[in-house]
Amino acid sequence: MNICVYCGSRPGALPAYAQAARDLGQAIASQGHGLVYGGGNVGLMGIVADAVLAAGGPVVGVIPEALVQREVGHQGLSEQFVVPDMHVRKRMMAERADAFIALPGGIGTLEELFEVWTWRQLRYHDKPIGVLNLAGFYDHLLRFMDHTVAQGFLDEVQRRMPVVDTDPVALLRRVLAEAALASAPDDYSRI
Repeated sequence: MNICVYCGSRPGALPAYAQAARDLGQAIASQGHGLVYGGGNVGLMGIVADAVLAAGGPVVGVIPEALVQREVGHQGLSEQFVVPDMHVRKRMMAERADAFIALPGGIGTLEELFEVWTWRQLRYHDKPIGVLNLAGFYDHLLRFMDHTVAQGFLDEVQRRMPVVDTDPVALLRRVLAEAALASAPDDYSRI
């Protein structure tokens, strides 16, 4: 499976963010999976990619032309696609992914998370989505989503679509289990 990881192009304030990116990358590769990500060599993006590569896993990067210099396009990837814009980037990443995980990050990470969450709600895909709530990073966002349920703009099923965990390896395990269930053929032989 290919795991699409959304995360910051900065390392963040806590050393735990970088360690979580390393742990997730190592777990992805050690379990025989590949990484799809934004193609940069900076911040958590570069850390997770380097961890997958160091553990022998394949890494596919997708980066827009305008960000090759800014996000310092990673030069050591299994495959690197330079695309015209963010729309093509996000579509290509989503098409190549079997599951999505959001690590801590900024507005780009949030936008990508909400896009695949919305697409799943609309049934454009049935791929699992994971959110790493390390050190309470997403606490306020998750409370806000509970507020949207209370205010009648989101139902509880939609709210619970993302798998949330505080440990990157446990989160990957849960996301992979959900992906395996989603890809299993329906067995009607017992009906």
